[in-house]
Amino acid sequence: MTAVGTVAVIGEEELVAGFGLAGAVVLPARDAAQARAAWQRLPTDAAVVILTATAADALEENYPAPAQTPFVVVMT
Repeated sequence: MTAVGTVAVIGEEELVAGFGLAGAVVLPARDAAQARAAWQRLPTDAAVVILTATAADALEENYPAPAQTPFVVVMT
């Protein structure tokens, strides 16, 4: 089996830390500035990015077009 991409998670540490147990790259971000910095540090092979609602608000203008990667999912 070959890997097809990485899952990354951006948001408040208490909400995203557990994703690391499943192998996701966890990028904690307490505020908008940290969320934007975390987006810049995404792995180049990121296929899916999970955002907390706070991170999503900060990153809305950075979302890729739907047909591009990474695929962005927002936790609510």
